[in-house]
Amino acid sequence: MKTEQKRKSEGTQTSSFGVGGRFNHDSSKFYSSKMYSKIDSSVMIAEKENAIDSAILDKILCKSSNNMKELPDNSIHLMVTSPPYNVGKEYDKDLSLDEYRELLKSVFKEVYRVLAIGGRACINVANLGRKPYIPLHSFIIEDMTKIGFFMRGEIIWNKGSSASPSTAWGSWMSAKNPTLRDVHEYILVFSKGNNGRFNSDTKESTITKDEFMELTKSVWHFQAVQARSIGHPAPFPLELPLRLIKLYTFKGDVVLDPFMGSGQTAIAAKKLGRRYIGYDISKEYCKLAEDRIKNEFAQKTLKNAT
Repeated sequence: MKTEQKRKSEGTQTSSFGVGGRFNHDSSKFYSSKMYSKIDSSVMIAEKENAIDSAILDKILCKSSNNMKELPDNSIHLMVTSPPYNVGKEYDKDLSLDEYRELLKSVFKEVYRVLAIGGRACINVANLGRKPYIPLHSFIIEDMTKIGFFMRGEIIWNKGSSASPSTAWGSWMSAKNPTLRDVHEYILVFSKGNNGRFNSDTKESTITKDEFMELTKSVWHFQAVQARSIGHPAPFPLELPLRLIKLYTFKGDVVLDPFMGSGQTAIAAKKLGRRYIGYDISKEYCKLAEDRIKNEFAQKTLKNAT
């Protein structure tokens, strides 16, 4: 009994064989190991968060997000996006892998600038091809780290039965050349600095205990959405930004999507009492997103009235 009380008061340390439970866990020994010797884990000092002109809040700007001059430094609290995959969709350009990475880096450098200290950047991405397999998520992790982002983890989105019903098995029922069929995508989570949000004690969290326990798991299970039902060739389901916004923002925070597409991030932000800003170069998809936002909340207002 005394040993247990002593362990609780002193805190556990990282064990070679793990522990059954953790109380006031002391991980300093692990983070001072050679594994972390060349990783910059210094804390960034957040003096303030800059306000955004209210005229562009809750707006979708039909322009490239590689120059977000409308947004001041350290002003956005969360970025949620799924970049175009450069696989021949109608809105894609036929870029080389290097050109594609440069495109994303030009946007994510701007995201780093406008993101508040402690704010999160969440990128939904699927890997591509089989001959060879292109691990886009690995390239994005490498590039985001070089920009200065601090990686906080990755979520495996298990699409389960709603995943694309691919029949590209390779050599059917033979070890000659079988092919894996992806039923998952990644949600890569980064932050600006490794510390928490500035002045967060004055802000209101809206996540429940059960939601927090579920959303801090590294595997999420929810259905994909049919492109035809949205009117966009590659939409992510509303559930994806809803979960990220609940987990990583406070009420009234500002959420950015630099590849807004069909408007799912904006709809999720507005549903949860957050503000949003979106960018998209396609006039067609800017209008689609704006129409979907208006229709979503017009229907909500009508339901409340009746």
